Amino acid sequence: MINRKTAIGRQFNRSAAGSYDIHAHVQRIMANKLVKSLEKWTYEGDSNRPDILEIGCGTGTLTEIVINQWPCLSITALDIAPTMILAAEQRVRSSAENNLCHNNRQPSCVHFLHADVEMWAANAPSSSFDLIISNACFQWLSRPKQTLEHLHRLLRTGGLLAFATFGPDTFRELHTAFDAVYRAGGMKPQRHGLSFLTADQWRNMLEETGFSNIQVERLLQTEEHASARDFLLSVKALGASTSEAASSHGFGSRRLFANMYKEYESKFSTSGGVTATYDVLIIRASAI
Repeated sequence: MINRKTAIGRQFNRSAAGSYDIHAHVQRIMANKLVKSLEKWTYEGDSNRPDILEIGCGTGTLTEIVINQWPCLSITALDIAPTMILAAEQRVRSSAENNLCHNNRQPSCVHFLHADVEMWAANAPSSSFDLIISNACFQWLSRPKQTLEHLHRLLRTGGLLAFATFGPDTFRELHTAFDAVYRAGGMKPQRHGLSFLTADQWRNMLEETGFSNIQVERLLQTEEHASARDFLLSVKALGASTSEAASSHGFGSRRLFANMYKEYESKFSTSGGVTATYDVLIIRASAI
């Protein structure tokens, strides 16, 4: 039987070869917002290059932005999906060549690593990084509190953890539509997709694991899709189609989704199709 992390890795492997970047509009917005939130971050270490860890680098969108924002960095960028890493390497290599041609500046040192952060961080050397960043990844953590403990240990004194993730109102239209279909059929609603932690839950875990100066920003980002079905196909193309729902007793899968599409489009239609909400959390916390 395939475990959860293996399944997630396979999903993102499939999406890495083009479809992810085509559909990752909100993820790009999140990456830019995350870097913007770090405008006042300054490196005060003794070495020539600040050490940065990026968790869940994906196809390298955030990696590229960070390199362009702060030259001469040392970045360890890890991801659970090897084909994502290949895409990120290609993106960063092209960006670095362009910067050398136009800016004549010292390139950043980037090391890509195929790893599951929840296993890797447990054995990584303490006090190794000045900044740990992550975009659209922490919602996949199986043991977020334990992972935060490890990340706190990996940061040097005064180091910063900054990540963007999804909050509980993400895809609220989808969950409202599914709930209505289940209730109309006299059944208890099931969660189709992930359950997301609230800002307060993240704040509490960060405090409990030793972080301080915790700052949380929240924004609701909406997208339009031609139909509810097109929206779900877009989510699948991102590799993010994991569901917590069990098999639907009393509903065939085809009937369940057909009814959900009708409910979704009756309640959340626009002139351009339907809306989909992303609840985005930008979180920063310091290591003591």
